[in-house]
Amino acid sequence: MSRAALLVLADGRFPAGGHAHSGGAEAAVKAGRIKGAASLADFCRGRLHTAGSVAAALSAAAALGIDPVALDRAADARTPSPALRVAARKLGRQLMRAARSTWPSAELDALAREFPKGAHQPVVLGLTARAAGLGPVDAAHCAAYESVSGPASATVRLLSLDPFDATGVLARLAPEVDQVVDRAVEAARRVVDEGVDALPAGSAPLLEIGAEVHAAWPVRLFAS
Repeated sequence: MSRAALLVLADGRFPAGGHAHSGGAEAAVKAGRIKGAASLADFCRGRLHTAGSVAAALSAAAALGIDPVALDRAADARTPSPALRVAARKLGRQLMRAARSTWPSAELDALAREFPKGAHQPVVLGLTARAAGLGPVDAAHCAAYESVSGPASATVRLLSLDPFDATGVLARLAPEVDQVVDRAVEAARRVVDEGVDALPAGSAPLLEIGAEVHAAWPVRLFAS
């Protein structure tokens, strides 16, 4: 296991396409649900314990070597919004390109052949972590942190929020990120014996509705 590899994978400058997505923050800002640091914290906390928890568990399971095709189906079932499914696969395709260049892997090659238009991003993330010599805890941390760091970064652009305030939100959420990761990895380990139904399926209706509304906008700063 290489902590340096974890830093590379978690670095926002890793060319995985996440900078083009707001994680639902753009729609939330327009709807008035994010107005500043306090409401950003509420939004990120909700996203962490729903979409973030699901993504962390999927990534951890992929890093453990669970069948990625079965995990992709599980991701689809946990993503009711067609717009979010499209976004997840676009992100998965971009991450796959970066991952195969950085950590060549037969497992990544096989997944790319299975899903030429992109597998769900958390599944690709977990397999990327595996290719980089990382474990399920590392993969889950990347996924959980991404679920809140994306909206925080986007809000700096959308609201001209002070970057120090946005970073403070992430720092204060760190203990909860760790808790989500612990539960996600525990669920992922249960998949070995219980199947993918052991994975969390936390719903976030406002994220789903917001994604559909956002996808219909004629002009958007972010892709999702």
